[in-house]
Amino acid sequence: MTTEHGDAGRDRAHERDPADRHELAAQPEADGTPVGRRLVLGTLALGALGVAAAPPLQRGLERFLGAASDKDPTGLTQLLPNGGGFRYYSVAASVPRKSATSYRLTVTGLVDRPTTYTLAQLRARPQTRLVRDVQCVTGWRVPDTPFEGVRLSRILDAAGVRPTARAVRFTCFDGTYSESLTLEQARRSDVLVALRMQDKDLNHAHGGPARLYVAPMYFYKSAKWLSGIELTDKVEPGYWERRGYDVDAWVGRSNGRSDDPTA
Repeated sequence: MTTEHGDAGRDRAHERDPADRHELAAQPEADGTPVGRRLVLGTLALGALGVAAAPPLQRGLERFLGAASDKDPTGLTQLLPNGGGFRYYSVAASVPRKSATSYRLTVTGLVDRPTTYTLAQLRARPQTRLVRDVQCVTGWRVPDTPFEGVRLSRILDAAGVRPTARAVRFTCFDGTYSESLTLEQARRSDVLVALRMQDKDLNHAHGGPARLYVAPMYFYKSAKWLSGIELTDKVEPGYWERRGYDVDAWVGRSNGRSDDPTA
C-alpha cells in the first residue's frame, strides 16, 4: 500500500532499524570501566523473557532496549529482539546522536545543485507512506511495516542529476556504514528517505532522524543514520557487499535466498 500527502509544512522557512547485521564491538564505557557482567546477563535474561511475553511486557521491553542500546558500548543489547519484531543492529561501536536541530543531509557529487537539508526541510516536502513487509537477509521478517518519508527520486530531481551519473552512494553518521544503488533503482517510487516508521518519528535505535528505505530489497540496503547522498559514475559496493553480500539485493532473488518478495 502506498499513500502520499502534500507539503503541510510549506509555511515553514525553507532553508534548504547496519542495517540489518552487526559486528559485536566490546568496548569499555567512556570512563574505561567495562560493562558489568550482571548487567549483561540481566539484559539477556530480559530479552529471553520478552520473546515469549504478553504484548504489554513486550512493549515495555522495546522501550527498555531502545534506551539501553543507546548507552551500551558493548553492543550486546543489539542481539536481542524487541516487541516490535526488529533487532537493534549497528556495525559501529557507538553512534553519535543527532537531534531535530542538529541533523543535516547532504546531496553532493554529480549534481548541478549540491544541497544540504535540515530535518525540518525534509519534513516540509511531500511525504509518501509505504506499508510493506521488511525482510532481513538473516531470515527474520516483520510484516506490514509502515515507513513514511520523501521519495528519493524527488530529492535527486531537486539537485539536478548530471547525465554522467549512473549510481547513488549513501553514507551514514556512524562513520562506518555505506550503501549504494544504481540510478534506476534509486528512482523507484518505493525508495524513500524515511523519517517515520510504524507511524512514529524514527528514533535513534531505528536509524533516526532519517534513514534510507529500499522496500524491494533486503533490509541491509536500508541504511540507518543517513547523512550523505552522493551521485557517482558507478556503483560502489557498500559495507556488507564488501563482505560478500549481493549488491543487487532483491528480496527472494539474491543472496541465495528464496523469500517472498516485499514489493
